[in-house]
Amino acid sequence: MRRLRSRLMAAGMRPTRQRVALGGLLFAKGDRHVTAEKLFEEALAADLPVSLATVYNTLHQFTDVGLLREIAVDGARVYFDTNVSEHHHFLLDGEGLVDIPGAHVDIANLPPPPSGMKIARVDVVIRLSKDQG
Repeated sequence: MRRLRSRLMAAGMRPTRQRVALGGLLFAKGDRHVTAEKLFEEALAADLPVSLATVYNTLHQFTDVGLLREIAVDGARVYFDTNVSEHHHFLLDGEGLVDIPGAHVDIANLPPPPSGMKIARVDVVIRLSKDQG
């Protein structure tokens, strides 16, 4: 927990009780992809008194300071990734995301961005389904 508090402070965040508790749940299991609803369920199971709104707010705050990556799939479904390195994802139908190392995807022939803009990041999500053959 001390390392997490230091990490929050280094990111410019006050290490509140709720941020530390949710961060502990998030980061204790290594690199993973989690939805707000899943983290909320984990918080309830750990007897943490937080609302779903607090979980959403905390995840977005962590994303804003670079502690998480947000990956939107299918419009309304959003995953938060504890691995903020350059990489891409497989989306397993009904199961979630799996990392693909960035070097394993070749991005070529991107269009030039509009005037005054720059490409900040390219996120590739490759959707998979079970092979019925």
